[in-house]
Amino acid sequence: MTGSFERPPWDEYFMLQAELAKLRSNCITRHVGAVIVRNNRQIATGYNGTPPGVKNCFEGGCKRCQLRMEGKIESGASLDRCLCSHAEANAIMHCAILGIEAGAKGAVLYTTFVPCLECTKMAITIGIKKIFCLDSYPETDFDLLKEAGVEVINLEKKKIQYWAKALIDGYGKDLSPK
Repeated sequence: MTGSFERPPWDEYFMLQAELAKLRSNCITRHVGAVIVRNNRQIATGYNGTPPGVKNCFEGGCKRCQLRMEGKIESGASLDRCLCSHAEANAIMHCAILGIEAGAKGAVLYTTFVPCLECTKMAITIGIKKIFCLDSYPETDFDLLKEAGVEVINLEKKKIQYWAKALIDGYGKDLSPK
């Protein structure tokens, strides 16, 4: 077999999964995706939006998000009034719903934004010790993450964009080496 064969490293692969999950977000202010992984296997996924059975955020389901879009509330403010569950919280709840023990055996959280304070507390509580992210978030408590021994690693967006482009450009083509 000749030619080169390229595939994403694990961390970039799972961040691509988080990027894919955020496409399901129904929040009008920010789209976020999260994936929980253990032993290089995806065990849960989540995206931000209103709870099941509640009118979608983009359909007017969350008044706080509407006020945020109108510039009446700053990013990260009045989160206690938001009906949207965060992607990280949804991934953690997914584990609970399915009876999956997420953090006890070295689970890793991949999220498109560094978690907010509430999601940080949940991640610490279930035992997440490593978080990979692409973007910052205004309500992140890095001191808390450090105190809890959680490593936060920022991945380069360009690397994720490279793989997303490779996926799109290669769609329908034989990607095996010649």
